[in-house]
Amino acid sequence: MESSNQDVLNSSSEELYPIALLMDELRHDDVASRVQAMKRLDTIAIALGQERTRKELIPFLEDVIPEDEDEVIAIAAEELGKFVPYVGGAEHASLLMPVLEKIAACEEPIVRDKAVESLNTISDSLTDSQIEQDFVPLLQRLAKERWFSLHIAATGLFRSAITRVPSEIRLELLKLYGELIQDDSPMVRKASATHLPELIDILAQHFSTPDRINEFHWDLVTSMYESLVNDNQDSVKFLSVDVLISILLFLRHIKETSHSEDLFKSLITLANDPSWRVRYMVADRFERLAVNFNDEQFTLKLVPNAISLMKDNEAEVRKAIAKQLPGFCKLVGESDPSLVLNDIVPVVSQLSMDESETVRSALASEVTGLAPILGKEATIQHLLPIFVEMLKDEFSEVRLNIISNLQLVNEVIGIQLLSESLLPAITALANDKLWRVRLAIIEQIPLLAKQLGVAFFDEALGQLCMEWLWDPVYSIREAAVVNLQSLTKFFGEEWCKVELIKRIQFKKETKDFENFICRITCLFAFTKLIPVVTPETVATELYPLINDLRNDHVPNIRFNVAKSLLNVAQKLIGTDRNFVTEKIKPTLESLCNDEDTDVKYFAEKSLHSVDELLEK
Repeated sequence: MESSNQDVLNSSSEELYPIALLMDELRHDDVASRVQAMKRLDTIAIALGQERTRKELIPFLEDVIPEDEDEVIAIAAEELGKFVPYVGGAEHASLLMPVLEKIAACEEPIVRDKAVESLNTISDSLTDSQIEQDFVPLLQRLAKERWFSLHIAATGLFRSAITRVPSEIRLELLKLYGELIQDDSPMVRKASATHLPELIDILAQHFSTPDRINEFHWDLVTSMYESLVNDNQDSVKFLSVDVLISILLFLRHIKETSHSEDLFKSLITLANDPSWRVRYMVADRFERLAVNFNDEQFTLKLVPNAISLMKDNEAEVRKAIAKQLPGFCKLVGESDPSLVLNDIVPVVSQLSMDESETVRSALASEVTGLAPILGKEATIQHLLPIFVEMLKDEFSEVRLNIISNLQLVNEVIGIQLLSESLLPAITALANDKLWRVRLAIIEQIPLLAKQLGVAFFDEALGQLCMEWLWDPVYSIREAAVVNLQSLTKFFGEEWCKVELIKRIQFKKETKDFENFICRITCLFAFTKLIPVVTPETVATELYPLINDLRNDHVPNIRFNVAKSLLNVAQKLIGTDRNFVTEKIKPTLESLCNDEDTDVKYFAEKSLHSVDELLEK
């Protein structure tokens, strides 16, 4: 687009983009053509120049856009948000507002949101005087019109003006917002509730100092919150939870606690609301709510509510609170650890057997986070049995989430106890019929290897690591190959020679090597080991098998040999230049004459790289 714009600037604007041509394009029967025309508005504006854009293009758009298809209007609304430079800068930015005001009246949410977003963008370039004279009247017109879509649009504009106007106008705007919070239309009340947390955050940011605290207008803000809490529509009421969090953040910042008791009572009301959506919202934000009350007295009082939500009759609520448990239990544990162990953990045990698999899965992703809170003895006694049972869950996602988060448990109870309790279950899952479960086990192997030590690892998991190399699923074989490299880094080259290289070489002597998958996996495994072993091991142990496959009847293997030989050359070039020139380069030259085009391509590419290495 930049080059296109430059071409236009170097040409005659009136010849290239007369307003009549734009009119024809925008009135084209095909919607797609009109969309493309709207996407070129910036180019057209540059061609016309700032004065003609103000006098001709903007009035024209104001006339034609509101009557068009939603798809076309949405593009226009988005483009107009970038138009301040094209109309002559901030001085003339207000000219863009009338057309966007008309677009904001659209009932289609996507179009309306684009218009609101562009108006907010334009407001950033306006002076405070322009905000007061042009932007605030627009906002007030939208908020006071009878049509609900205009009210919805207005709710998204307050944030741009609320801190940039004098105190008396700010008070009027907040009162107007309070009217929108109590609008007859649930859609307007919902939009108002959605934007209110951001509005509170902006006010708090500007007026949290002692000399300006009165400009926050606490009474108006809390009355809006109370209206939401008492709303008869749960689609509106559940949004009050985020409003409460913003209010609590403000109070915490100014270290004000006199309102905490009333706000806590309203939270308890929400937590016990008849609507599951409201209870879900409380459950989903439970840790943030507890943290922002910033008072251990209120935190401990929330324990019965947390337990109630864990036993809720709606699965979505139980799922939401399950994800909040580690954070909330940490807060409780700092004040009274016995509450976590005696009151919460028994309910966690019940949740681990919940009838909903999504609840069990959510719990599995977080339950290991309780181990650092409970400590070693309580984890062994109370949590390990839960982990073992969840590793046997019929739903694979539950098993997967437990396996993926074992590190926290290991840090608390140590690898020996962890292995004794969980390794049998992990070994069983290593052969799970679902390949994603097997993959999750492989991803945990480096962690287990690092903690178990070489002797215990070889005994418990060594054979498994080799069996994964021959898995029917490619992703498993690929992960297993990467796993070998990680294990070699942990256990060293001598271990690699005995436990990995010799086992793979032995595979070459079996009938399994006749299988293409076996041969290429051996090739991939040896190639992956090249960077983590010495040049001597590469030359004496890895190179022979790679070289033996150069004449394989499968082209896929031959071109991977060509790629592997480059890796060998890169490893040996610093210690054995003759090996590269006498063995690797001739092999690559012969592969360059291969009948398969892919083999020739990769051989030539590797040979070119080897020649560069030799020249250096």
